[in-house]
Amino acid sequence: MGVAVIESKKSGAGWLVDRLARRVILLEGLPRILVAVASGAIAALALPPLDFPAAPFIAFPLLVWLLDGIGTRRTLLGALFADFAIGWLFGFGYFLAGLWWLGSAMLVDAAAFAVFIPVAVLGLPAVLAVYFGLATLIARRFWIDSALRILALAASLALLEYFRAFVLTGFPWNELGVLAAQTPLLSQSVSVVGLHGLSLLALIVFAAPAVIADRHARAPMLVVAALIVALDLGYGAWRLANHPTRFVDDLTVSVVQANIAQSDKFDEAQAQKIFAKQIAVTEKGRQDRHDKASIPAKTGGPAIIDATEKKTHRLIIWPESSIPFILTERPEAVAQLADMIQPDETLIAGAPRIEPMPSGGERLYNSVLVVDDNGEIVDARDKVHLVPFGEYMPFGPLMERLGIMNLTEMPGGYSAGTQREEIKLKGIPAFLPLVCYEAIFPDEIVASMRGSRPGFLVNDTNDGWFGMTPGPHQHLRLAELSAVAVGLPLIRAANTGISVVTDAYGREIDALALGATGTIESRLPVAAPATPYARLQNIPFFILMSMCFFAILVVRRFISRQTS
Repeated sequence: MGVAVIESKKSGAGWLVDRLARRVILLEGLPRILVAVASGAIAALALPPLDFPAAPFIAFPLLVWLLDGIGTRRTLLGALFADFAIGWLFGFGYFLAGLWWLGSAMLVDAAAFAVFIPVAVLGLPAVLAVYFGLATLIARRFWIDSALRILALAASLALLEYFRAFVLTGFPWNELGVLAAQTPLLSQSVSVVGLHGLSLLALIVFAAPAVIADRHARAPMLVVAALIVALDLGYGAWRLANHPTRFVDDLTVSVVQANIAQSDKFDEAQAQKIFAKQIAVTEKGRQDRHDKASIPAKTGGPAIIDATEKKTHRLIIWPESSIPFILTERPEAVAQLADMIQPDETLIAGAPRIEPMPSGGERLYNSVLVVDDNGEIVDARDKVHLVPFGEYMPFGPLMERLGIMNLTEMPGGYSAGTQREEIKLKGIPAFLPLVCYEAIFPDEIVASMRGSRPGFLVNDTNDGWFGMTPGPHQHLRLAELSAVAVGLPLIRAANTGISVVTDAYGREIDALALGATGTIESRLPVAAPATPYARLQNIPFFILMSMCFFAILVVRRFISRQTS
């Protein structure tokens, strides 16, 4: 596990990279710690909304050189700690810079929750960084004085990102593959290898500049990185060029973004006012639709709603918790919905739902309701993947003794739905409802589609907790990548934004900006054929990862024979 040998002439890019690499490798103490944390923070600059593409090409070579500099003159325990520490410090910087905005959720009710800001801003990054620490610990077990150490780092980080998606309920927010998916062109690979596979391939490319200074070993790795880039761009260009946006006949969608302040949602006295605003924005959208001859499509495809065309069915999509009370307990609200919803319309809305338990009492669910033109609930689905500490309290009695409260302020919190299922309505393609951050778990989405394939995804969410921060932008990117991975259009209704309609390839048909009030009036894009990822799930990822580790073991054995 020695430091990779670096040789270069005293001129050109190789010499400059050599000098930088040597400086980083030889760092000790506090400067080494600061560079590790800063490297992770630099990587986060490629996340939405900044989307700075050069950042990972700086951050991951620095990580490689920091790992090179660990050396071998340590006890076993000391070596393991050093291997883990560099990854943890890098991860802490990455998650701190990428998730600082979580603290804003505590300011919605600052009197009760501001004390927990350090836990959200510092504690969560510290916990998530453990995955990166374990990744570098594994990578160092495969470290060799060769450019193939890039494969060791990429495969190990991608493997731990895979585990991050489901361990302890999972939190794959800002998975490293997101750093390489700023546009639909760059995102198409997730339809083949999934987001974990994209993480692996992207990390190989991002870390490859670390070997530029090594004249004897750089060529093969740089060729591999260039080939990955060429295949990614080529496949993306081919897929987008050969699959123009097409639309479902006789069906339109109206996505409502009422832009309700999160602080108002805590005030029960505001419930009727919130409900009335949802109706008012919906009706204004309907009126605007009739006033306009057409709506232009951002993709160049004709997402046109002509006021003179034959009658079409209209899906109205309201965001998560847009009905801020138990609808069945409010007959006046049912009457208002019956008055708003026309015979050729169906409402899909986020709302709480209660269900009696056989043993007495009730269960509370965060649900998606389907409401017809009589104001009746004709179908419903409950959120399956709840947010820990937000919608339910893990280890509830212990947390109550510690004074840690549920952000939703619901006694006992929400109950989880038992199964995620599509909704089928007459004359409408089946759709899969995803509440809030359920849309960032593509593996779970694919698992719920076994035996059937819906026509589109509906993601109702409320990002009002996070204000005008990067959070809603990151949430949108992750949801869009999930939709591209499975090849389905995405209809996303967000309370304060960002609401979008995208086709099955991630191209935005229309969108409402963060903090805007209004509606999207669009036709529904057609689903793509089932993608390789939708059929095979993570098999391509595991094959690629195994190939990386196998290549390292083969080369290591060859080197061992040559030197023995």
